[in-house]
This record gives sequence, C-alpha cells and structure tokens, in this order.
Amino acid sequence: MAKVLDELAERSAVGRDWYVTSKLAALALCSLGILLLVTLLQVSFGAYPLTLGEAWATVFDPAILLNGDVWHAFLLSGDTPEWFTRRQLVVWNIRLPRILVGVLVGANLAVSGAIFQIVTRNELASPYILGVSDGAGLVVLLTLTAFSGLLPLLPVLAAAGGGAAFLLVYVIAWKNGTSPVRLVLAGVVVGTVFGSVQRALFFFIDNLGVVMSAQTWLSGSLLGTDWAQVRIALPFTVLAMLLAFAVTRELDVLLLGEETAESLGMPVEKVRFAVAGIAILSTAAAIAVAGLVGFVGLIVPHMVRNIVGSDSRRLLAGCLFLGPTLLVGADVGARLALSPIQLPVGIITGLVGGPYFLYLMRKKEKLGEV
Repeated sequence: MAKVLDELAERSAVGRDWYVTSKLAALALCSLGILLLVTLLQVSFGAYPLTLGEAWATVFDPAILLNGDVWHAFLLSGDTPEWFTRRQLVVWNIRLPRILVGVLVGANLAVSGAIFQIVTRNELASPYILGVSDGAGLVVLLTLTAFSGLLPLLPVLAAAGGGAAFLLVYVIAWKNGTSPVRLVLAGVVVGTVFGSVQRALFFFIDNLGVVMSAQTWLSGSLLGTDWAQVRIALPFTVLAMLLAFAVTRELDVLLLGEETAESLGMPVEKVRFAVAGIAILSTAAAIAVAGLVGFVGLIVPHMVRNIVGSDSRRLLAGCLFLGPTLLVGADVGARLALSPIQLPVGIITGLVGGPYFLYLMRKKEKLGEV
C-alpha cells in the first residue's frame, strides 16, 4: 500500500508541473507549427486560389481578428459583414470554418479516446470500440433522415444516443461490477448491432440526395461545414474539455487498477461511469458536426502517450494539440489529393490509422493494457 501511495503522490506531483515539461512543450509547438502550415495550405487552394502570402494576410488581418462585431456575427448571429471583400468571404466564410470544425472534432475525438483508454485501462479502447460512436451515429442518422426539424439539437441528441449505447454496454458488461475486458467486449457487440441498424435504414430512404448525404456523413467528412457547425460544436467542446481536466486526478487513480483505487476509497464504478459521460459528451460534439471519423480517438492517445507518458494532465493536453493537427492535416489531404474530387476525411484517417496500428502491434509485445 505504501508503494501505491508513493506512486500516486508522484503522479500528482508530476501533474502539478505538467505545463513546463519539455516533451509536452515540444509536442505542442510542433503541432501548432504543422497546424499553421496546413491551415495556410487549406486556405490557399481551391476554385479561388491564393498565394501563401495572400492567405497569411487574410487569415491574420487585424481588421477581422480584432473586430468584436465580426466575431459576434460569426459565433452568434450568423450574419456576414457587408464590408467583406470577395477574398475575405472565401477565406473567412468557407475555408476557415472548415478548419475550425476540424480543430474541434480532432480535439474531441483525441481527448475522448484518451479517457476511454484510461477508464478501461485498455489501449484498444476508443469511442468506436465501446459502441458510443455507433449509438450517437444512429441517433444523428435518424435526425438527418427523418427528423430534420431537430437539427439545432443535434449535439444533445447525439450525446443522448451515445449515452444510451454506453449504458447498454454497461448493463451487458455488469456482473457484480464491471471489468475493462467485459466493457470492451460488450462495446464491440453493441457497436456491431447499432452499425447494422444504421445500414438497414438506407433501405427505407427514397430520396437519393438524402442517401448520398447520409453516406458521406457515415464516412466522416468536413465538406460543407461552416460557422453553423462551429456554433454547434464549440460550447459542448469547451464544456467537455473543462470537465476532462477537472477529473485528471481521478483518471490517475483509475490507472492504478480497480483494487488499488477501491483501497484508496474511490467508488470505482460511479467514477468510471461519470468520467465516461464526459467522453461521451466530447464524442457527441464531434459526431454531430463531422460524422463518424475513425481512428483519431484510437491512435492519437497512443502517439501522445509514447511522447509524454501516461500522466493524465500531460496526456489530455497533448491530445488537445495533436488531435486537431492530425485531423486538419488529413482533411487537407482529403481535399487536395484527388482535386477536384474531395474524399471524406474519415477515409484518410483510416488509411493513416490502419498502418500505424499495424506498426504498433508489431512493435509492442504486449498490446492491450495501459
């Protein structure tokens, strides 16, 4: 017990100075640098081409960046300032919102993946493995195809669907308590069933346009996103991130194992369920605006953990930087690889995530427990 308490104290002490860690700082700076580069590439290319200099000047135009009325229009009213030039309209109304949505989605998926891996103490866990994404996805698909009047409530509905799926996973996995292994196995079963129901819905949709739109959404795509999607995802993202960083000590205790956590007085099942709720909210915010983007919640926590270690504060902070960079970079690849044809970003993340996961399997002798 003394050894366990010493380990927990060491985790807490390390967590207090996570922000000065050289590896985390290097990860953050590299991620921000790459994100800036891919942002300029995303802004520059398209039907209205810009040079990198023009893109830079338009993105960092102080008349827009420091104008409160403009941001009020973007984030609240949805109106476009009348004095915008054509270049400013293209950059700020079409291309930058897509990047911002990618940042929010990448951060949400990466952080939720990290939380699920800690909750289950399993490196293979992710929102998709635990059935959360399929539950949220089923509700979103139903809303898109049959209840379009409820679109303003999409994140709330997605969270309800993801929560219902995880509750079902919990019920199936329960046997005098739960275990990480049973949670993962139950998640696979629930995800498979919900995914089958999603595919079955297509046989009842007569409108080909709706079918194509839903299929694109199931593939995970940022195509057509604008400030409306930013307004949908932003408040839920901020709330989920604040809650996630508020429970990092509980996450560190869960990493020590169920028996150790219970011996320290933690109600493991209640804490695990509550923390999973934060990850469900984060996942729902991403799915509601971008669809089912795969692999980000699985591979980003792996990459960050290999760089900064398993301390929860460091891990979540690293995911906040690397997740957006990976997703926005993948979206640039999806948009430019076969231009003018634009692939869903979920296809690119799958093409990148699959080989990385195979590499991880070959590199590690024991893949599974965190």
